[in-house]
Amino acid sequence: MSDPQISRIDGSTSARRHFRYFDYVMASFVAILLLSNLIGAAKLAQVGGFTFGAGILFFPVSYVIGDVLTEVYGYANARRCVWMGFFALVFMAFMSFVVVKMPPAPGWDGQAAYESVFGSTWRIVLASVTAFWAGEFVNSFVLAKMKLLTGGKMLWTRTIGSTVFGQAVDSLLFYPIAFLGIWTTSQVLTVMVTNWLMKVVWEAVLTPVTYAVVGWLKAREGADVYDTDTDFSPFAKAPQV
Repeated sequence: MSDPQISRIDGSTSARRHFRYFDYVMASFVAILLLSNLIGAAKLAQVGGFTFGAGILFFPVSYVIGDVLTEVYGYANARRCVWMGFFALVFMAFMSFVVVKMPPAPGWDGQAAYESVFGSTWRIVLASVTAFWAGEFVNSFVLAKMKLLTGGKMLWTRTIGSTVFGQAVDSLLFYPIAFLGIWTTSQVLTVMVTNWLMKVVWEAVLTPVTYAVVGWLKAREGADVYDTDTDFSPFAKAPQV
């Protein structure tokens, strides 16, 4: 039974509406995205004979927040966050390159360690921004469309379903672009498939958290967005306020 205090609004209305907590959710989304690409993106870890990219430990949280953004605030607002995250990634990559290339001061011996942490190759940078951009838009698109198909019911089907497709696109782009020819083909395929599977499992495990956050935000925003009239192009302009 729906909460009478939560009103159903369409996508164009949500894009023009001021939401109380939207900025906080967007900031969390961008922060986790940057940290996930800075920490562990290029590291192969192995636990119990299972090989995976170390960044997977908290990167899926950004997808959970992405699901929350689309479910609570609609595709148009989620699109703003994806573009914000994209430009933040590009800026981080550019500033990392500049700082790493700056000549170290005489007597400072931390350059090698600094390069090891912040000196991502152009391939990893390209892979990160490309995979994130495509994967997040697929994730948001699938979730918004599934919400219409399910009439807003069975949230778990669209959070997990959108992750299946979004993370598949993310993994299919990131690992070959970043590591094919550096890792063996077998390693690329193994990590690509296992990371995709682990991300989907992560999403399923975090479903109760997603339900709690979505319910809390909808109740406080007083709105439930359905993208019935939304332009789903990643490049569509936001409606004027």
